[in-house]
Amino acid sequence: MSSKQVVLITGSSTGFGRLIAETLARHGHIVFASMRDPQGKNAKNAAELLVLAERESLGIHTLELDVTSDASVENAIRSVIAQAGRIDVAINNAGYALSGLTEATTTEQAQRIMDTNFMGCQRVNRAVLPHMRHQRSGLLMHISSGAGRVVVPSFVFYCASKFAMEALAEGYSYELASQGIESVIVEPGAYQTPVFGNMVIAADTQRTETYGISNDIPKKVSAAFSSTTANAQEVADVVLQIIETPVGQKKLRYRVSPYDFGVDAINDVAAKIQAEFLGAFNLVAETTFTQQKAAASD
Repeated sequence: MSSKQVVLITGSSTGFGRLIAETLARHGHIVFASMRDPQGKNAKNAAELLVLAERESLGIHTLELDVTSDASVENAIRSVIAQAGRIDVAINNAGYALSGLTEATTTEQAQRIMDTNFMGCQRVNRAVLPHMRHQRSGLLMHISSGAGRVVVPSFVFYCASKFAMEALAEGYSYELASQGIESVIVEPGAYQTPVFGNMVIAADTQRTETYGISNDIPKKVSAAFSSTTANAQEVADVVLQIIETPVGQKKLRYRVSPYDFGVDAINDVAAKIQAEFLGAFNLVAETTFTQQKAAASD
């Protein structure tokens, strides 16, 4: 595969997605920075990326992509293929946070966050995989969170969406091993990004009137997250490192955080248990990505 890769990123208007787009483009990759409504709500963000691309002669293109719409996702993938001829990397970054006690979260709110943070990944993966399978190469990347491994009270549906994303990504890593396609997970810790300013609040607060001291949980958790001074560029730098890691040598999970909340320990134990589980089902050969498979697919 060429060192210059064609990369699609969802949720590129701000935050991690924006930083990842700029970082990859500055290292010579061709980036399709997608977002909702680049002609309207995100017109300013899209324009800033294009101005940056022109000023620094970067390979950044913007396009519309709403991960909650099958048609929007499929149209965006067709556009990338028409312009670049291939997709080497799909970065599932689009998502948002929902804060509030779990009972106060309406069914509609729960469905909406799962549709964006989890089902959005499946829509993008299904749209890009036929092209990657034709190429016999590709990388699916999933921007998860430490909250995809540990449960944070008052962020339960956000956690649930990231837990589900991680199961999806890990399942793909096994099932795509024989296709020469990799699937990885990035687990950022608490970084100061616009996600905190765009947080949705659980709507049915009447449900929690009897919760007493537990009603303080959302404020305490949000304050802890918002107080971080860690530089989100660290996440973009790790994404670049992963993309430029040779085929067949990538890890399944990458934890990026200024704080240690035991996520690495959970990942280590889970990897050991998964390996034993796959061995017990005699699935090691079918689920292991080898350099020989990668070489045969070039």
